[in-house]
Amino acid sequence: MCLCGLRLKKHIIFHILYIIVSPLCPAFLKRVNFYKAHRSKKARCAVIGQLSSWSFVSLSPTSDSVSVQNVAPECPSIPYGERVDCFPHPDQKCLERACCWSPVDEANVPWCFFSKNHGYSVVSENIEARLTRMDAPSLFGADIKELIFYAEMQTENRLRFKITDANQARFEVPHEHVQAPSSPPTGPLKYRLELIQKPFGLKVWRTSPEKLLFDTTIGPLVFADQYLQLSAKLPSHNIYGLGEHVHQTFRHDTNWRTWPIFTRDSFPNGGTHNLYGHYPYFTCLENESGQSFGVFLMNSNAMEVTIQPAAITYRTIGGVLDFYILVGDTPEAVVDEFTQLIGRPFIPPYWSLGFQLSRWDYGSLDELKKVVERNRQIGLPDVQYTDIDYMEDKKIFTYDMEKFKELPQFADYMHENGQKYIVILDPAVSTGKRLNGPYEALDRGHAAKVWVTEPDGNTPLIGEVWPGETVFPDYTNQACVDWWVDEISRFHKEVKHDALWIDMNEVANFVQGSSKGCAENKLNYPPFTPRDHIICSSTPFSQSTNRSMVFTRSSFPGVGKYAGHWLGDNAANWNDIKWAIPGMLEFNLFGVPYIGADICGFFDDSPEELCRRWMQVGAFYPFSRNHNAQGYKDQDPAAYGADSLLVKTSKHYLNIRYTLLPYLYTLFYKAHVNGETVLRPMMHEFYSDSETWGVHNQFLWGAHLLITPVLDPGVENVEAYIPDAIWYDFEKITDRKEKVNLNLPADKLGLHLRGGAILPAQRPDITTTYSRRHPMRLIIALDDNNAASGELFWDDGESRGILEELVLYLRNLELELGKNYTVNWQDKYRNSRHFDCYPEAGSDQAKCEARGCIWEPSNVPNEPWCYYPDTHGYITSNVVETASGITVDLERNTAFPSQRSQSRDISKLRVEITYLSGKSLRWKIFDPSNARYEVPLPLDLPAMPETEENNRLYRVQINNKPFGIQVIRKDTEEIIWDSAVPGLTFSDQLLEISTLLPSNYVYGFGETEHPIYKHDLNYHKYGLFTKDQPPGHKLNSYGVHPFYMGLEKSKYAHGVLLLNSNAMDVTFLPTPALTYRTVGGILDFYMVMGPTPEAVVQQYTEMIGRPVLPAYWSLGFQLCRYGYSNDAEIADLYRDMKAAKIPYDVQYADIDYMERQMDFTLDKVNFKGLPALVDNMRAEGMRFIFILDPAIAANETKGSYPAFDTGFETDIFIKWPPELSNDIVWGKVWPDYPNITVDNSLDWDTQVELFRAFVAFPDFFKSSTAEWWAQQIKDFYNNVMKFDGLWIDMNEPASFVHGTVGEKCLGDPALENPPYMPRKGLNHKTLCMNSEQILADGTRVKHYDVHNLYGWSHTKPTYDALLSATEKRGVVVTRSTYPSSGRWAGHWLGDNYSAWDQLLNYISLYVFFFSSDSPFPRVFQTGADICGFFNPAQYEMCLRWMQLGAFYPFSRNHNTINMPRQDPVAWGPEFAAISRDVLNIRYTLLPYLNTLMYEAHAHGNTVVRPLLHECFYDCCLLICHLFCFVKGVSVVRGYVPNARWYDYHTGEVVGVRGQFMNMDTPLSKINLHVRGGHILPWQKPENNTHYSRLNPLGLLVALDDGGSAHGSLFWDDGEGIGKLCMFVSVCVQEWESRGM
Repeated sequence: MCLCGLRLKKHIIFHILYIIVSPLCPAFLKRVNFYKAHRSKKARCAVIGQLSSWSFVSLSPTSDSVSVQNVAPECPSIPYGERVDCFPHPDQKCLERACCWSPVDEANVPWCFFSKNHGYSVVSENIEARLTRMDAPSLFGADIKELIFYAEMQTENRLRFKITDANQARFEVPHEHVQAPSSPPTGPLKYRLELIQKPFGLKVWRTSPEKLLFDTTIGPLVFADQYLQLSAKLPSHNIYGLGEHVHQTFRHDTNWRTWPIFTRDSFPNGGTHNLYGHYPYFTCLENESGQSFGVFLMNSNAMEVTIQPAAITYRTIGGVLDFYILVGDTPEAVVDEFTQLIGRPFIPPYWSLGFQLSRWDYGSLDELKKVVERNRQIGLPDVQYTDIDYMEDKKIFTYDMEKFKELPQFADYMHENGQKYIVILDPAVSTGKRLNGPYEALDRGHAAKVWVTEPDGNTPLIGEVWPGETVFPDYTNQACVDWWVDEISRFHKEVKHDALWIDMNEVANFVQGSSKGCAENKLNYPPFTPRDHIICSSTPFSQSTNRSMVFTRSSFPGVGKYAGHWLGDNAANWNDIKWAIPGMLEFNLFGVPYIGADICGFFDDSPEELCRRWMQVGAFYPFSRNHNAQGYKDQDPAAYGADSLLVKTSKHYLNIRYTLLPYLYTLFYKAHVNGETVLRPMMHEFYSDSETWGVHNQFLWGAHLLITPVLDPGVENVEAYIPDAIWYDFEKITDRKEKVNLNLPADKLGLHLRGGAILPAQRPDITTTYSRRHPMRLIIALDDNNAASGELFWDDGESRGILEELVLYLRNLELELGKNYTVNWQDKYRNSRHFDCYPEAGSDQAKCEARGCIWEPSNVPNEPWCYYPDTHGYITSNVVETASGITVDLERNTAFPSQRSQSRDISKLRVEITYLSGKSLRWKIFDPSNARYEVPLPLDLPAMPETEENNRLYRVQINNKPFGIQVIRKDTEEIIWDSAVPGLTFSDQLLEISTLLPSNYVYGFGETEHPIYKHDLNYHKYGLFTKDQPPGHKLNSYGVHPFYMGLEKSKYAHGVLLLNSNAMDVTFLPTPALTYRTVGGILDFYMVMGPTPEAVVQQYTEMIGRPVLPAYWSLGFQLCRYGYSNDAEIADLYRDMKAAKIPYDVQYADIDYMERQMDFTLDKVNFKGLPALVDNMRAEGMRFIFILDPAIAANETKGSYPAFDTGFETDIFIKWPPELSNDIVWGKVWPDYPNITVDNSLDWDTQVELFRAFVAFPDFFKSSTAEWWAQQIKDFYNNVMKFDGLWIDMNEPASFVHGTVGEKCLGDPALENPPYMPRKGLNHKTLCMNSEQILADGTRVKHYDVHNLYGWSHTKPTYDALLSATEKRGVVVTRSTYPSSGRWAGHWLGDNYSAWDQLLNYISLYVFFFSSDSPFPRVFQTGADICGFFNPAQYEMCLRWMQLGAFYPFSRNHNTINMPRQDPVAWGPEFAAISRDVLNIRYTLLPYLNTLMYEAHAHGNTVVRPLLHECFYDCCLLICHLFCFVKGVSVVRGYVPNARWYDYHTGEVVGVRGQFMNMDTPLSKINLHVRGGHILPWQKPENNTHYSRLNPLGLLVALDDGGSAHGSLFWDDGEGIGKLCMFVSVCVQEWESRGM
């Protein structure tokens, strides 16, 4: 049954959910009522929590303004500079508006200005104020009578206030980053707000010293449907920002200038018209103190801003008035505040800081290469572009197959010389066909319905751009985003490129509105049109694409988080070289530091002098690109002649740029981290000097490099201002704090270094690729105190989203002027590529060199002193490539001696690489001459390999000496496996291989306790060998999972499994790199390609087997303890849990229920009544699980213990090899000798010796053993006691003696203690390694090889036996696991400790088991023992653990003998009540959890999901658990991913996304959040699932930003075998007037 695509009208959604959800969420009723009162056609309503935490109140209905006539204006006597223009529109008359008319002689002063009659008055005031419009004539009609004003003190430095309609929702900018802080300010506010009653106004004051910053009482508030106006008086004339326009000066002219703001494809020719971007933001410098503030109006409608003497007026035609006032002590501090609000700038790739070359219309690829070659000859440039001329008829996602036939190879041509290639993309898509067939990008867009439409919502809007008739992508539609990303990916595979340049995205259209023109309506022709605007609302809106390197023409505050910008289509004239500097300075204020202008001008021919001067200054643009237009002369530097003065001076200053690129790159890092400007106005550094306030023809790089260009023709002397500091002109100290006349001849530009600076530098080269290979150096300029300091940020220069960073601080250097110094520093892990040649203890130089290795002591902890030479390993002797893989023969490099004489080297090896599928591959390294043990684990592999190269996400390269395999992701060209490093070893008892990793982000390997989910790669080693070892730091525990998931620099993910079951260890290196060492078998690797973390898990579990689907009841809460004294204690517990009404489904019995801890027996003294109790509990819907250990007691009287007797008769126990002995390998575990009394006062070893019986271990590889085991279980079920699940423990296998009774293992001692020991003594607390086991096919193997598989071999027979005995699917819980164990069982994380730190560690472990490791990503249920197994629990800790454990997939409270009880009813009523509440939430959501389990079983999806996975794709329920880790904490700081989230408890929308927030966490609460866009099935909880499943099902719907949600429900009888009954998929979408 499938209901996918169900669409409901909004009122239907609410009525359905009112019935279903209101019992769950008491706050829901008021939200429904709110919706009914306020729904409108354009309203969007999230089912859970439409109201924000602001708690708006409902007021009286909105109405248009009533005509008011004959109002006598009350005209104030005010200075001319405070007049606010009442006549911005020529179609009205002054007095009709009740405004004041007073002509004056001064230019630009308005003659018609507002009277006191206009505005609003405050009629109620609390946290918010209700405003009512005063009686006055309307300016443009449709005035809104009642408004709400709300102010929010967001931080110590940030005030937000918003004014909107009190009764109708209005459009607000859906900014992804601008969010309310997660917690209120903790420090004193640097501002205060004063509210004026009538007419309404507000005053924002700085508190110290007290100063009025923003005063709206200068003019009235006007708020009509399509005309909003607000004016404010400012404390100074120093206003900077507002855009995007051509501003001839950086500081605004305040003499009544009006600037329209509306994105538009318009030439920046020097007028006041609006350009490409929309930036209603400015900074105001108050005075010489440097104190400044910023003002941001978050409104994206068309607007204009008038600047008059010390005041500003905003006029916009829609939205709301949403202001942010940012207070800072300096101008830089204000930029910091603004970028905190809108998003920090991205760090551009290092190569993008190089010089770049472009033009529109090279004509052909041949001509383009000529330009590239002639500039290569003179040593330029770094990056080459192609404009739209590379396309076929200007169609995006195509290339001209005649003129640009070889374009797919052009990137490789550039890369060969260390250069990069960038292509342009416009948003508009041609409606025409391609020359030789269909236009597939267009067709896929039609199919996905991605276009902006006509008002009917179906017909694509047709416009005209470069290719002719076009349609426009609607990027607000997720389907469009998916289509766009897919098309870019497809095109990148066809034409490789390094970055994207997106143009024409205002969005530009060559016709007004559409091919049909603009309809006559108030949206296209509003009653007020801001000056210089052309408005047509049918024009689509485009958003910049979030990619690693994007340049965009149109932008809005926050775009700098993703993209850079250039200043548009300028011209080759001296005016445009001037205004580029204010333009770039403004974009640094706007949070877009990667900014530049087209060097030498876009339009017109560029004269040599102009281009020469522009190349000089352009060498210091952050984005340095020479670009010109079609039809004009070439202006690349080489076009002026290789020996020209232009080329010489260009190279001179570009060499300086490249020398200082480490400094520039560090500035971008600081912009990204701290919000600092890169291209910096002089007044930001020298604000106390008023002479700097108006400087706009000079600029700084950061704080220390001053650039003074020549900006006029025929000029060689420039008046420059030198601020108050020591400045170095590379030869002499210049003047300071005065204007100086710089002599700058034709080849010179003013360049000065400020004293006090240490600038990182590097010898320049032709490209950044080559310059980065040179050593670093420092340029030091001492200040007045003969001191200097500096910083360096350094990473690989191109990582996307992952910063591999090194920040170096240089301080307190004592230097003598005039001398040269060398400062040496080294990476802490400078030798991190040194692979350990002597990992054993006791290395020294002699031993090291005896292995042919290199000895080099180091003071870095754990760094190897003995490491392999570069060529150590094996050499390729024969490579055979086929369509399905590669075969390689290897020979050991005999130039190096054998590593270990006790372990014979195997000189000849074979490598088989198989392309399993497009997303998976295998490489196997083995001895071709002698068969070695291989893991008998059946993997689900494709029937046929993938032979079509284009279908594979990867390619494989072979390195010859040393041999190595490189796996390369074709999409990104990133090497994700690289074993072409020294150290490959293949001997009888040691196999070693290392690989470089693509990033430091590695997850997996186990089972070991990791402090955090992500591995620390600083030389940490982890053993992988199953052992009865309670979890501890870096100790190998119960299971073995040689699988890891790695993230790549591109954020893609992959997974690698080493299918080897011998004892091994893995060592991480900070390179980053990884070394495997194993003591046997072969090297058998499998890789899955993702590319997302979730896809990695899906592909991995498809290979090893999907997890079992658990019985529904096993998702309920479970109780257990080792140490129940009798059945009465269990009965009392059950009675108390029922009385407390705590949901509870499963009761366990540990080994206490057995007679002397022997399997398949019952203690008939203390637990005589247990079978009846079990029957009674099961009759009331409860379930029972018993423990079984594998070891079988052997000292019973023959005939009294059938389990041993029949096992012995059928020869199912592990024995010695026949050549050594025919005896069983005896051990000791829990069973006691008969007829003894255990003296617990004795030490443990003595108790084991005196009281523990001999035991035999079944060999579960044998089919006869599985039959015997199944019969014992069935007999127990039928004859002793019923049960619903089985818990198998001690199956590592664990023994209380080392090896065997007597601790003398027979056979080869090298198997017990191999030459290389991953851990101390392999037989410690387990069987002898010489023990023999027999595989199902009859192959005899050593326990040495299969020890790690014992628990795995135990699991399937147990699962099969359970199903056979109960005829229901039940559940098996196992302690020891190996990849694929999850096909049959769940897992718990072992015998943990009752301690706060264990909470954190176990989250890492169970996320590991569910998300990135073998059976466990698919071990259906994983959880830790709630409240801890060992040690007494503490009240608060146990309560917090109960809250967290309520969301473990396997939720069980369990502790050990002789410890106090810790079940929920053991602590008192408060503890019981809190436990009941949180478990009720679990039980409410069990249908959702059960569905997740089904999706894991069917598709391999994760259930418990780390944010790492959620950041890529889906996650519906976010559990904030961080508070659990520290005692006494009531507020937790948790991360809220970038999506709409709802508070589960209140239904409110969380006003934060993509950032951390503080969450109140009293002792009674765990934070739960539901992600928008998802539908969660739920059910009213009861005492157990038997009763809760009888209740009706409900849906919890949380709409996303687009007003839609989807979800699914799996439902069956909960325990049937192979009877999967129903899967329902539901999609809910707002749809106004259409039916089902």
